[in-house]
Parts: sequence; C-alpha cells; structure tokens
Amino acid sequence: MNAHDPHIDVMRSHLGRARGLGAGHSGAGHWWAERASSAVLLPLSTWFVVQMFRLGGASRADVVEWGGKPVNATMLIALIVATFYHARLGLQVIVDDYVHGHAHLPTRLLIKFGTFLLGLLGVISVIRLVVAHGSTK
Repeated sequence: MNAHDPHIDVMRSHLGRARGLGAGHSGAGHWWAERASSAVLLPLSTWFVVQMFRLGGASRADVVEWGGKPVNATMLIALIVATFYHARLGLQVIVDDYVHGHAHLPTRLLIKFGTFLLGLLGVISVIRLVVAHGSTK
C-alpha cells in the first residue's frame, strides 16, 4: 500500500458509527419530563411561598392546624414529590454528562436512592402533621 492509495477503515454509515455512543433513545422523554415537572413546580412553589409569608410568626399550633387541612397537606405532598422528582431528573443529566467510567452507575443509583429517601421523609413529615392535627381536635 503506498501513500496515494485511498484509506478506508470501515464502510459504515454515520448512523452505524454513532450507535452505541449514548442513550439516544431516552433524551426526548427525559427533556419533556423535566419541562413537565418544572411546569408543575411553578404554581406549587408560588403557593408555598405565599403560604409561608402568611404563616410568618405563627405558633406551632397554628402551623399544625394549617398543615393538617386536607387541601394544604395534599398541596405540600405534591410539592415534595414534584421537587424531588425534578431534582432527580436534573442530577441525572449532570451525572450523564460529567461522570464516566465505573462511577457512573453507582452515582446514578445514589441519586435515585437519595432523592427517593428525602422525598419519603418529606411526605412522612406531612403525614405526621395531619395526624398531629387530627389528635388535637
């Protein structure tokens, strides 16, 4: 083979060369899930901030009464679930972009477990508010 001969390594299409280089099958769904969760978080977060200003300086009994109402408890649980779901999606993107090699899978699992655990802790806290409100009646 001399220097003037054409050099062809592999005769594959661009798609064939790109296969196996990333998770191209889930990008659009993940993107939409991030947008949907942020759209849900906007009114829930606004509601929460307004409620916290209203409760500023309130006693513990007033906060328990407020949190024990079914509508407020439902809104709080929705806020917690949406927040930690959105956080998991965002952290997953960061890990997919910047963590490579053997640390990738354990880091993704840690994020899933951590956001689930923290979200569960928040939901249990709201349930305790509801129970405490019910026992004071």
